[in-house]
This record gives sequence, structure tokens and C-alpha cells, in this order.
Amino acid sequence: MTETPILHVDMDAFYASVALRERPDLVDQPVVVGGSGRGVVLAANYVARRYGVRSALPMTRVRRLCPHVVVLAPDYATFTSVSASVMETFREVTPLVEAVSLDEAFLDVRGSTRRLGLPARIAERLRSTIHDEQGITCSVGVAASVSVAKLASRRAKPDGVLVVPPAGVTSFLHPLDVGELYGVGEKTQALLHRFGLLTVGDVAHTPLATLQRAVGHHLGRELHHLAWGTDRGELHVSAGPHEPEKSMGADETFARDTDDRDVIVRELLRLSARVAGRMRAAGVAGRTVTIKVRFADFTTITRSRTLAEATDVTVEIHRAATRLYDRLGLQRARLRLVGVRVEGLVPRATVHHQLELGEPERGWAEADRAVDRATRRFGAAAVRPGSLV
Repeated sequence: MTETPILHVDMDAFYASVALRERPDLVDQPVVVGGSGRGVVLAANYVARRYGVRSALPMTRVRRLCPHVVVLAPDYATFTSVSASVMETFREVTPLVEAVSLDEAFLDVRGSTRRLGLPARIAERLRSTIHDEQGITCSVGVAASVSVAKLASRRAKPDGVLVVPPAGVTSFLHPLDVGELYGVGEKTQALLHRFGLLTVGDVAHTPLATLQRAVGHHLGRELHHLAWGTDRGELHVSAGPHEPEKSMGADETFARDTDDRDVIVRELLRLSARVAGRMRAAGVAGRTVTIKVRFADFTTITRSRTLAEATDVTVEIHRAATRLYDRLGLQRARLRLVGVRVEGLVPRATVHHQLELGEPERGWAEADRAVDRATRRFGAAAVRPGSLV
């Protein structure tokens, strides 16, 4: 088992990065996302941060610090859409995801290393996928515990990966100011400073009983674990193991932008097969098929179709996805990315298919399950649709 199974993935200046996808002409200028007038900063790009601009600063102060700053209005619908796609990318790596906010999450990858490699390799894979599919960057901390992974991702910014092995935890943590510990706010920092505990190392080498007398039993014990990097290594996954996800999907970014319908339809088939396979493994089916199309300029649209009954059959999902794509009438518009998602998932056992007149009792559903058995035994490439070979 790997020694560093916890990843903390944090988008770099998330709101600003997403907003700048539509305005590449502003990439080298100081930019903030937020309300105008007496509003506050939601996010600032790294150029603006060099002027001392930070999140939550009043806009009036921002303009004093950086008079030539460019202010962009927040587009919450786009932020939410990008976040959902990023979280889906995480869940394609591991089902053990603890989402902290729209732009960051912890992942437990100990069950994914045989398939995807060591945690550091998984971290690089995630960074590459998110950059290719979403046009934004992220930083990843890799460690044995939640708090150390969080601090490592902060040190890896922007657009980097930092692995802190167990043997390097104390040398990484102990020189830091106590205020950098995960979850330690300004009041706790000030309290510890009053007791002369300035660094994490100071806290670590204070006897636990002394620390608890100074700050309280619960906080003292928590600080002790944080200072030694022995806090929790298990994640709080939002959905329980028996609670089906509300939707499942997959995206793919083309190696180069394409307007070739045959290429796009084949990719929709590959994505439909991937999504349907995950659904069958989870024992769920869904009625609403959604496709996502991203153009070369990062403009993104989605289209949905609700089927007569829930399905987990690859051919049925692909048929619906292809019809949705054809109805767009794109007329040779070049695409950067396509995605397929099935929504409104319910337990497969609750779905009862009504045979139509003349329909065979065995068909594509049984074929899919035969493919599932073959891939479990011989690997994912053992059986594929002929058009994908």
C-alpha cells in the first residue's frame, strides 16, 4: 500500500482562471472577479496578487492598490458547470472524493494505484486532464494525511505537485508559522503566539498536557496531531456506499480540434460505453442523456434528452447522444471537447423493461453484461465496439 494515498487538488485562482478562458487578451493583466462599486473580490489572478490584491478585499481598496485592474463579473452558472466537470474527473480516478468547495477536494487513491500508478503519477494525470479539458490549472499536494496534503498543495502553487512522504513530514511542517496549520484561524494563531508558540515545531514539542491546559482539551489534542502530521487519513465522502450518484458522465478533449462527424460520433460511443459500464458496476440506470460540446474558443453548450425509460445500455445511450449532436446542426464547427452524461440515476433493480412486440428477449443489455464479464477477467481492452478498434 502506498505511504501517501491522500491527494489535495486545488484549482489555481479558480474563478479568475475560468473567467479568463473567455478573455485570453487579459491573461497578462491584473484581473479580479467580483462585484463592482462597493463589492468585494471573489478571486484575483496571480498578476493582480503581485499588487497585494486578495480575495474578500473591498473593491474600493483594490482600485487603490491597482488602479488599472480589470474587473470581471462572476458567472456562477459557468463556475458550477466547470466545478461539476472537475469533480467528475476526480471520481473517474477514485470514488473516495471529499469535496471541500467548488474548486478543491481531497482524494483517497490507495485503491487506484494498481490501475493508474503511484499517487504522484495520478496527480500529474489529474493536472494534465483538467488543463486539457477545462483550460485551467490546479495544484496537488500528496501526503499521508489530510492536513499535510492541504499544506503541500498550497506550497505547490501555482500549477505544481508536491509530495510529502512520511519521513519528510516534520522537516516540512515544523519550520512553518502555526497559522499555516490546516484549520487554524487568526484567533487561534494569536492565542498560540501569546504563549510563545510561534512555529509548528514549537507546538509539536510542547507536552500534550501543557498544550491542553493552555488552549483546551479538544483543541490541544487536535493541534498536537496537526503539528506531527498525524491527523485523519480517512476522507468524509459525501455519498454513502449505498446511495447512488445522481449522475455519471465522462468528457474527452481531442488531441486537436475537429469538425469530423465520424470522429466525434466514435468518441461519443467510447464515452457512452465508459459511462454505461460505470453505471452497471454501480447498479444504476438513468433516463436523461446529456451531451456537452466545447468549441475551440472554449464556448460550451449542453443538450439533454429524456428517454421513455431508464437505461444502462451502451447502444441506447450512444443513440441518444448522437441524435442530440446531430440536432445541433453545427455545420463544420470545430470542437475541442465532447462529453456524455446520464442523469436521474435510480437503482437498476427498480427498472422493469417492457418488451415491445417482436423484440427479442435477449439483446444489447445482455451483450453489455457479457462485455463486462470479459473486461473484468481480461482487462478493459479485451472487448470493444468494432468502430473503436
